[in-house]
Amino acid sequence: MGANSSNISDLPENEYLKKLSGIEPISENDPFWNQLLSFSFTTPTNSADLKLLEEATISVCKSLVEKNPRTGNLGSLIKVFLSRTKELKISAECQNHLFIWQAHNALFIICCLLKVFISQMSEEELQLHFTYEEKTAGSYGTECEDLIEELLCCLIQLIVEIPLLDITYSISLEAVTTLIVFLSCQLFHKEILRESIIHRYLMHGRCLPYTSRLVKTLLYNFIRQERSPPPGTHIFQQQTDGGGLLYGIASGVATGLWTVFTLGGVGSKAAPQLEHCSPLANQSLLLLLVLANLTDAPDTPNPYRQAIMSFKNTQDSTAFSSSNPHAFQINFNSLYTALSEQQKSDQATLLLYMLLHQNGNVRTYVLARTDIENLVLPILEILYHVEERNSHHVYMALIILLILTEDDGFNRSIHEVILKNITWYAERVLTEISLGSLLILVVIRTIQYNMTRTRDKYLHTNCLAALANMSAQFRSLHQYAAQRIISLFSLLSKKHNKVLEQATQSLRGSLSSNDSPLPDYAQDLNVIEEVIRMMLEIINSCLTNSLHHNPNLVYALLYKRDLFEQFRTHPSFQDIMQNIDLVISFFSSRLEQAGAELSVERVLEIIKQGAIALPKDRLRKFPELKFKYVEEEQPEEFFIPYVWSLVYNSAVALYWNPHDIQLFTMDSG
Repeated sequence: MGANSSNISDLPENEYLKKLSGIEPISENDPFWNQLLSFSFTTPTNSADLKLLEEATISVCKSLVEKNPRTGNLGSLIKVFLSRTKELKISAECQNHLFIWQAHNALFIICCLLKVFISQMSEEELQLHFTYEEKTAGSYGTECEDLIEELLCCLIQLIVEIPLLDITYSISLEAVTTLIVFLSCQLFHKEILRESIIHRYLMHGRCLPYTSRLVKTLLYNFIRQERSPPPGTHIFQQQTDGGGLLYGIASGVATGLWTVFTLGGVGSKAAPQLEHCSPLANQSLLLLLVLANLTDAPDTPNPYRQAIMSFKNTQDSTAFSSSNPHAFQINFNSLYTALSEQQKSDQATLLLYMLLHQNGNVRTYVLARTDIENLVLPILEILYHVEERNSHHVYMALIILLILTEDDGFNRSIHEVILKNITWYAERVLTEISLGSLLILVVIRTIQYNMTRTRDKYLHTNCLAALANMSAQFRSLHQYAAQRIISLFSLLSKKHNKVLEQATQSLRGSLSSNDSPLPDYAQDLNVIEEVIRMMLEIINSCLTNSLHHNPNLVYALLYKRDLFEQFRTHPSFQDIMQNIDLVISFFSSRLEQAGAELSVERVLEIIKQGAIALPKDRLRKFPELKFKYVEEEQPEEFFIPYVWSLVYNSAVALYWNPHDIQLFTMDSG
């Protein structure tokens, strides 16, 4: 672009860019490159400016696409960058600002060009563009056939080997972004890419030995949340009059998964705009998620997923398994802190899900933490604000809870953690409540929201499964949590009666008229009865296993005893109602013996005494309620579009024309 480039509107006529994309071949040793790379340019910080940059440079990029087969200038530019990166580590140690600045500028141009090339052509065509040299049109070089692999390997080396300093922050960020761009070919395919040239390079050959170091570095970038250096410390100083704009490295982030595309689910609202102080941490996490969700090669599993599945704590002294060459160690305490602090973003929640689901070392560590509330509370906030979150963020948060509740130790410990003043819970002032009771309240609220708004069976099932997993370990339930359990059952009961009445009326109407088809009330009734049975099993599990620990639940049960009357003789619920009916009868009898007009305190005292007196063998034992999260058979069909939607919506440093995107359905708004 040269030192005289001052604003976006000048770019189409910039003499250096026109020469780069022109008909004249430029040798990698030509002084032209020093001139081209001596520019300062402000990174656009919003989508409008990014779109302007894209529109201003598209003619240059398309011209290079057309001329490159004859000139080989793309290859020359890449070779210039590769030659300059060889001294990059020394330059960082010696504070060689100029050298790093020009290497960064070369990579910035390469990244901009690649983004257009990848959106305009197949991987096979892209590979050809890397092989063109200064010859007649259509001829290929022999020594440049692996230039893509060389560039990919160089980018990985840059990320893992160059120390992260103020003067190297920009080029580290650009290297991460360029790798994302290299992998963005998935965006332009409707189907999941199962065979890809870029994937093959990253999973084999020269890139493969760097797998664990790359994953580890990206994780540490996320953990450290290094802020973008202040303007005074940038290597690109503002020039004198006419010298152009400062090229900053701030990468603003606008999240909100379903604002631009839909895959179905709970909703399509954007998440609140997040202020990312660390663009490098954000981009590193996105790249990590993209790499971890690459499909397995026909002859080898995804090494990046293997690395994520097997890394251990730095405190773990056990030997690594020889079956996994990509294992490494990382500080779990720092990782836990970062995960707890960053849960407002979809990508951090997705990372937490992946680690809990796939890495047994992380799961064991998390479940052993004595400050589990630091991780659980942000997850509960996501569910509490379900109206403001996108569907998949809600699902990930819910599945995380389901995975945690598979552990009995977790289910016991959450009732021992006492919380004060939960300010974000608006329905009722909660001055003191256990983490377990709060979890129950939020999950029940999610179920009720789903019942009245979206009616998503998958969300219902997972909410109830989490409650069922916890039910045997319910301890000292807060009175409001106990009330909400019974209130949810009341809501289900009313819904059941309404559907039953509609079915009856519909059946009567069908006898007098054969014109219109009957609505499928039988299916609706079946679904609601499944949910009712699940709720009865949850209540029964608590009564059977921890009756004496939960006087507030017994109180709520007695207060609303009439609700259960209609289900005593119902064939679908007779068995599970036996214990509930017995408990209601037993405690009702004791309260009648105690006299009328009893205070709440006196009723609770009688319940506590009765819980000790009730013979345990009178309660029928049912199989323990245990539900385990099982991933779908082809998880990539869900996760790959999800991850790329996060990239699309999060990385303001990247702009893609929405009309070019094929992977997911673009929202017309």
